[in-house]
Amino acid sequence: MRVESFEHIARLGKKSVVTMFSGGLDSTYLLFRLQRLGFTNIHAVAVDLGAPVDVETLTKQAAHFGASFKCLDGRELFVKQGVMPAIRAHAKYMGAYPISSSLTRPVIARLATDYAKDLNAGLLLHTANLSQNSLPRLNNSIGRCGFTGEFGSPYVHSVVSREKKAEELAAVGHTIMSDHQLSGDENLWCREFEGGPVNDPEAFSIPEDAFEWTRRSTNDATKKLTLGFENGSLVSVDGNKLPLIEAIALLNTEVGKFGHGRFVGLEPLSTDDKVLEVREAPAAAIIMDALRHLEIATLDTNTLELKQQLEQKWVREAISGHWGSTSHTMCDAAISSASNGVGGSVTYDIDHRRYLPCSIVAQNPRYVRNRDDWEQEQSQLRYGKRCR
Repeated sequence: MRVESFEHIARLGKKSVVTMFSGGLDSTYLLFRLQRLGFTNIHAVAVDLGAPVDVETLTKQAAHFGASFKCLDGRELFVKQGVMPAIRAHAKYMGAYPISSSLTRPVIARLATDYAKDLNAGLLLHTANLSQNSLPRLNNSIGRCGFTGEFGSPYVHSVVSREKKAEELAAVGHTIMSDHQLSGDENLWCREFEGGPVNDPEAFSIPEDAFEWTRRSTNDATKKLTLGFENGSLVSVDGNKLPLIEAIALLNTEVGKFGHGRFVGLEPLSTDDKVLEVREAPAAAIIMDALRHLEIATLDTNTLELKQQLEQKWVREAISGHWGSTSHTMCDAAISSASNGVGGSVTYDIDHRRYLPCSIVAQNPRYVRNRDDWEQEQSQLRYGKRCR
């Protein structure tokens, strides 16, 4: 049964509970309410996906409410199961911006569920609410992971204002700022933020200090950068073979320092109402751009058109929380098949205005390198003689 309120939790008895914990207002308030409800076997868990995790602070914060704390390393799993398929699928919503939290939630759910199973916990909680797409993403993923206990978020029906949460926490000696500023979600692939000054799509401003990867930090006029691919996967940068996790970090720095990789876009909720989000993802931007150039150079037009259709279906399934569904799995398999044989390199000239390819070298090219020679060959094929 899905947990959707604190009243529901109160009726469950004092089961061992695992709760996802970031140290923010919502997850801290959840620990407070669990303690107040009499739970004594509380396990707070965070998943490291490449963003800084202050283990010492989170451990102390959890202990304040009688909970233990555990940080699980999900970086390699995230790259393998989230980022690699997303690159092949050019996972941008409507081609506008890279998706991010849609990729992380299945990984977080998998690791948190496995941890809860190891502890024989009967209750697994998170803090997503009705205005967040993380609600179906986490719930559906936990269900697919086979958790047999009860799980969900009390914030579906127990709506508590930020001010009320902060006030109750302050009363027990725990102060968290309740000002409604930017709310962020960060991993090694993308940083995204919403709310506060970017809450209203008709009138918003993006504070420069919200960005980290894309602050201009170089006086270089131009830079050349070469990305190498095999079967649709990034394998090298400037000729150096690198694990994908290291290549992403490098490109976030080398491309981001020129100010590239910022995105603004509306994300649909489950009701199809839409909320504004801001992202920075310089590595994602240039990796998917380079791969598309190689796909166009390699694949026939019909395959390209079908692949692009499947990509958007793949993205819709991921955003809607249907990661791992039959439809999503079918799209992923077809996209992966189309990526076989797509390889080569793309070299860019990068400056503060743009990143533009200056060389596209495909392993299995369909492109014409000399138009005059091509016209002679086509004429001979069609008319049986060489034109002069």
